[in-house]
Amino acid sequence: MEPDTVVDLRSDTVTKPTPAMRAAIVEAEVGDDVYGEDPTVAALEAKVADMFGFEAALFVPTGVMANHIAMRMLVRPGGELIADADAHILAHEDAGLAWHGGIQTRTTLTSNGLLTPDDVARLIRPHIPHTLGTTAVELENTHNRGGGSVYGVDHLRAIREVADAHGIAVHIDGARIWNAHIASGAPLRFYGEIADTMSVCLSKGLGAPVGSVALLRAEQRAQAVLMRHRLGGGWRQAGLLAAAGIYALDHHIGRLAEDHANARLLYRQLHAAGLAVRMPETNIVLVDVPDAPALAARAAQHNVRVSAFGPQLVRLVTHLDVTEKDCVFAAEVLARVA
Repeated sequence: MEPDTVVDLRSDTVTKPTPAMRAAIVEAEVGDDVYGEDPTVAALEAKVADMFGFEAALFVPTGVMANHIAMRMLVRPGGELIADADAHILAHEDAGLAWHGGIQTRTTLTSNGLLTPDDVARLIRPHIPHTLGTTAVELENTHNRGGGSVYGVDHLRAIREVADAHGIAVHIDGARIWNAHIASGAPLRFYGEIADTMSVCLSKGLGAPVGSVALLRAEQRAQAVLMRHRLGGGWRQAGLLAAAGIYALDHHIGRLAEDHANARLLYRQLHAAGLAVRMPETNIVLVDVPDAPALAARAAQHNVRVSAFGPQLVRLVTHLDVTEKDCVFAAEVLARVA
């Protein structure tokens, strides 16, 4: 490992486009997407909708926007949404649902970010006078603050049954649904069968520079386009970015297994060094430490970047631009400075 080489494990969003992806961007056919005239954007939306078995899709700049638009299709202002207390929509989206959506959330703490069917059933409130009834439940798969934890197939089916029994909708925050798909073996269309709406991210894990997709019913798309514009998300020749997304979908899903293997390598190395590291399910490794900001600062001095995910929690995320050799080096540095 060269002294000036930096191993960046802060997030799987830090990746750079590969040369082949850059070529796809340069060669993309484009048009004005605000007028609905960008053929590459249309191709991306059709591709993602078909992958998950949805009727419609909308390409947007960010995962936050995809989440908020999709959930607004299910929950009106003044409505109630069930979520895990550490869900990304609550912990990392600047209170956007409350700020611009007027959506109330009802939450519970879980051990790994995954709601159980019993959690959902317990939290559902009926629509009766003077009581705000529950409209939808949000599930994050994989769960970021849960260390990349994965909802299993039977687990999701059971939650869907509870939702159907109580007449509420299901939204899946699938920012890293690709990792869940690889880890669990569940077909992508299975998630589309569970969810009424979804968000999926192209710039986490898959290596695209920008972009997420909201998955919707056909009759919701026009309203979603209007909401995207109100949120400042109308973009013009967005096919340049859509081309990167198409390339990522065609070439970078299967290789996520490498990221999962590298995360397990980090776990083994750190565990052997005596650190309080949690076993990863996918590409996120959480380490409990006495002072996370201090450890992150010391690691950065040795060319290893990690996230202080809390006062006493460090997050490491493997990705396209991190090799097995990089992970061995990072583990050695972390063991030395911990």
